[in-house]
Amino acid sequence: MKFEEAVIEILPRSKNVKSFRFKRPDDFDFKAGQYIIVTINVAEKKTSKPFSLSSSPTEEDHIEFTKKLTGHEYSNALDSMSVGDTASISGPYGKMTFEGEYDRIVLLSGGIGITPMRSICKYCTDMKLDTDVVMICSDRTEDDMVFWKELQDMMHENRNLLVFQTLTRASEGWKGSRERINANIIEDQVPDYRTRRFFVCGPPRMVESMLEMLSQIGVPDENIKKESITGY
Repeated sequence: MKFEEAVIEILPRSKNVKSFRFKRPDDFDFKAGQYIIVTINVAEKKTSKPFSLSSSPTEEDHIEFTKKLTGHEYSNALDSMSVGDTASISGPYGKMTFEGEYDRIVLLSGGIGITPMRSICKYCTDMKLDTDVVMICSDRTEDDMVFWKELQDMMHENRNLLVFQTLTRASEGWKGSRERINANIIEDQVPDYRTRRFFVCGPPRMVESMLEMLSQIGVPDENIKKESITGY
């Protein structure tokens, strides 16, 4: 469906990431992991970009997408929006979805690729699913981590959810992993990975490297759903 809604809330998520919330139309249904197309005015011209929904289908009063602010023209126009400004939205789209159909899943995210994973984690938690979820997130620094506090809260509420964070350019004070997502991390955190379904989302090069790595450790292609996210 296609509709126009006003921004009802703008939430800073990190140093250069914001979430934009809109009232959810009564008849707008979507699955965790899907994306929408958002059209706004950029330099007096209507411009459209895709964004994964970071909100969950269980959050009935709003829909939300989360954007890394890259300094590009569309990104700057979005960053200049205020509560009350409107955008045209169409969707939902995408097949990297989860509705509880698998008993055990692994979510691999790089950077802002965490957005659909947050939707899936929130959905599993709110629906009190028995699905065993392991989420492995990769970012550069502590300042780049998005939804970290909220994911920790979800882990306390959902005993079936484990979130593992790794940073590639962490500060000296970081006590966790300092690697990119690799086979060793998968094998350590998910010993039964060969029998799980994988969801992969991040920049195109990260997604490509994850698919290659998963193939090398014996995860069949049919057990993987993927989505690439680029900056604008």
